[in-house]
Amino acid sequence: MRRVPFSIALRHPVMGVTTRTGYLIEGPAGWGECSPLPSWNDAEREAAERSALEAATLPFPPVARDRVAVNAMVPRVAPDVAAALAVSSGCNTIKVKVGDELSVNRVAAVRSACGPAARIRLDANGAWDVDTAMLELAKVACYDIELVEDPVASLEELAALRRRTAMPVAAESSIRTTADAQRLHQLEAADAIVLKPQRIGGVREALRAADASGVPAIASSALETSVGLAVVVALAASLPDAPYAHGAGTAALLESDVVDDPLIPVGGWLAPRRANVNLQLLAPV
Repeated sequence: MRRVPFSIALRHPVMGVTTRTGYLIEGPAGWGECSPLPSWNDAEREAAERSALEAATLPFPPVARDRVAVNAMVPRVAPDVAAALAVSSGCNTIKVKVGDELSVNRVAAVRSACGPAARIRLDANGAWDVDTAMLELAKVACYDIELVEDPVASLEELAALRRRTAMPVAAESSIRTTADAQRLHQLEAADAIVLKPQRIGGVREALRAADASGVPAIASSALETSVGLAVVVALAASLPDAPYAHGAGTAALLESDVVDDPLIPVGGWLAPRRANVNLQLLAPV
């Protein structure tokens, strides 16, 4: 199988990441992507390799729906930039990164720009402890928040916070394996589980984790190219139910892509499909 390295800059830094690097694998089923984030550990990097190999060698699972609702993602940028990114995305669900000193102003700007019909969810990347999370979530509750992802770092903290707040909570960074998803279920730690196919080892393992969690699942990107996003959309389309929009609307955050027709949402929707790599778009790494 052919392996092709890539390096693509982000339009805005996301949690300190300014460039996405990795490699694409071409196999009998199509292309897969291995691009673990810098913060991932060795086990997560191995899972990203398994995900890429699965995508390259096996067909995507059967779909339960022919299109999926997706959310845009707004990094920790200035409030006016956040508002512009949210509006230009065309998505009805916006995930806003919080956990810094501009959190409240950023959320307020996005709500003002997108209007009352938009769904806004938060992602704190585990920035708070339970008491701080209670204080910070109270500051933004007036903006009609759909849910908050990773307000605290661990499943145990998430379970404690969930017992104290009315705002729905979701777990992502603490979910690295299906065993973690089972523990989420045992602790009743979250109202939803957020699954990155690369982080957990592929679409099929993500489906097993979704089932083990006992709560609705949200498929989410790790800022991949359209090759990796195709895997995220494949997961979203094959989940048995989909009450939430999925985190696959991130292609616009990349300066470039590896395909001629990037997976850019249209009206907040994406249809599951394979991504066809144009090798001429890949600059030497």
